[in-house]
Amino acid sequence: MTYPAELTELIEEFQDVDDKMERLEMVFDLSDEVIPLPPSAWTQESKVHGCQSEAHVKVELQDGKVILLSGADAKLVQGLMGILSIAINGTAPAQALLLSPDFAEEMGILNSLSPSRSNGFRNMFDKVMRDIRMLV
Repeated sequence: MTYPAELTELIEEFQDVDDKMERLEMVFDLSDEVIPLPPSAWTQESKVHGCQSEAHVKVELQDGKVILLSGADAKLVQGLMGILSIAINGTAPAQALLLSPDFAEEMGILNSLSPSRSNGFRNMFDKVMRDIRMLV
């Protein structure tokens, strides 16, 4: 699959790092990439079910492009949201829907996470894709 340039660059950055702890630090740093969804806007509809943390995502279309707003009570989860934001923000819905969660495996982040965090990332990814489908 052809990824957006920014995501391709991020995948390569993560692939260059062998140390799992260093990868996790990189994920923490990516929490700054999220467009915040403030806790006051968290609802049952925005909740990521099956995530170990309190995590919320909201997908919007702005000028025909996907925008992900997100928030969580854990910085690691916000970092994972940052990765997903880089992957889809600013793309057309049809392009975003072509994305598979395999990119996270290519990055090597899933094997740096606990099984429950990996599962939470997958649940977040699936929810975002469902929400994009509902918008189009």
